[in-house]
Amino acid sequence: MKPPLNYSTEIPVARTVGECSALLANAGADTVATAYTDKRPTGISFRLFTAGGHRDFVMPINIDGVHKLLKDATFPASAVGRASKEGTYRTRAHAEKVAWRIAKDWLEAQLALIDASMATLDQVMLPYLQVESGSLYELVQERGRLAALEAS
Repeated sequence: MKPPLNYSTEIPVARTVGECSALLANAGADTVATAYTDKRPTGISFRLFTAGGHRDFVMPINIDGVHKLLKDATFPASAVGRASKEGTYRTRAHAEKVAWRIAKDWLEAQLALIDASMATLDQVMLPYLQVESGSLYELVQERGRLAALEAS
């Protein structure tokens, strides 16, 4: 399995979190906050003014998913030969750096779509919209499962 985007990053998590916050603020977010688990950043939340008024969004960062991918990845020989050894790439601490960089790159790509008038910020963030029981994505997933059960 090939390694994920940004697998060789050495950029500290705190710097990337700050970059994500700045991107969201520059895109019009009224409020930006970082979620923490065990004193480590695990997500980012923000408030946007949309056509429907102020809305809250939460974007989780799946560090465990990236960590699993890094543990299963085959790294190119050029990467293993660098100062950072292959074992370093497989640590949870490194997975945090990679996960946040991936999220930042995704956010930058979404903002490029917005700048090109291909989408609005609330459109691209719609899955992360907070509703009564979590995110809109989670609600759609749950209702989809319920609908499938009811159709059986």
